[in-house]
Amino acid sequence: MGEAAAALELAPDGARVRARGEWTFRGLVARRHELARALAEIERRPAHSVSWDLTEVTELDDAGAVWLARALRSAGSIEIAPRHQELLRQASEGLLVPLEPQSGRDPLWAVAGIGAAGIEFAIHLRDGIAMLGQLVLDAVRLARRPREIPLLELSAGVFRSGVTALPVTMLVGFLVGIVLTYLSALQLQRYGADRLVINIVGVGVVRELGPMLASIISAGRSGSAITAQLGVMRVTEEIEALSVMGISVTSRLVLPKVLALAAALPLVAFCTDVAALAGGMLVSKLTLGITPAAFLEQLPRAVEVVNFWIGIGKSAAFGFAVAFVACHYGLRVLPNTDSLATGVTRSVVASITCVIILDAVFAILLRNVG
Repeated sequence: MGEAAAALELAPDGARVRARGEWTFRGLVARRHELARALAEIERRPAHSVSWDLTEVTELDDAGAVWLARALRSAGSIEIAPRHQELLRQASEGLLVPLEPQSGRDPLWAVAGIGAAGIEFAIHLRDGIAMLGQLVLDAVRLARRPREIPLLELSAGVFRSGVTALPVTMLVGFLVGIVLTYLSALQLQRYGADRLVINIVGVGVVRELGPMLASIISAGRSGSAITAQLGVMRVTEEIEALSVMGISVTSRLVLPKVLALAAALPLVAFCTDVAALAGGMLVSKLTLGITPAAFLEQLPRAVEVVNFWIGIGKSAAFGFAVAFVACHYGLRVLPNTDSLATGVTRSVVASITCVIILDAVFAILLRNVG
């Protein structure tokens, strides 16, 4: 090894250790394994029985000081150059800082976790009910004063949440229609009930899959954008500025977004239904030989009009829920970037969860309809 590398020399009687070379990060890397073995052997000797000579240490940095400070805790006497004394003293004092004792696992950690989750859910429920009540009051006030309705924000929200979302939702709907029709056709062919594929695909898409696909995509796309927008306004203190100027945050920011997504999502769901049925029509032609004319002729008889309106009504409810949850989490963002990222993630998860819960509720309430 080069002369610059750190080195340790142990006297034959084992009572004196001489350190030389560069005790820096670079110097330690060159002979770290050899130094570790030498230090381990020195530590096995009786305390205060070894004296150290550090006068030949040419360079010393934080890494080398920590290595030496650990070994010098049981040294009898130490000789060191004056220029290295302060750095070695600081490293030795740092090793004397007591570590916080690691507490054992709380036997009631599960109960405490459930309680904390329950308290957090209650806080969200309280704030959500308060915001919903404020939205109702703002809607009543704007109904009495139509000139104050923020039409620009409302139309912009419909465009962003509806028109710009059509390509991705229709593509997903088309592919889902293909997959659903293909899997259904494989099973129905065994029993000679090829025509029933129109009933299965039609009712499944119009009543369930169309609204669900549109709402889930909107939760990940429009819901996250709403949360991020409000969160950035919270970080930059724009929301506080609106409050100081006497402008209602819910009527100016929340209500237009909620109404826009509630109005746009039924249109998106309708276009998703059309794309999914087009995919089903294509697969029916290729696998079952059902012509598009026969498919379109059978579709109105297989899918009652009430199923269409149920799907449209569910889409409006899903859109309201997605926008409401997104605004709720956006207004709860703290003025820091970590809170913004966490808020967007929780917003998307909570929105999708609310959509699934609402769909289950609608399925129970409308089980005898259609």
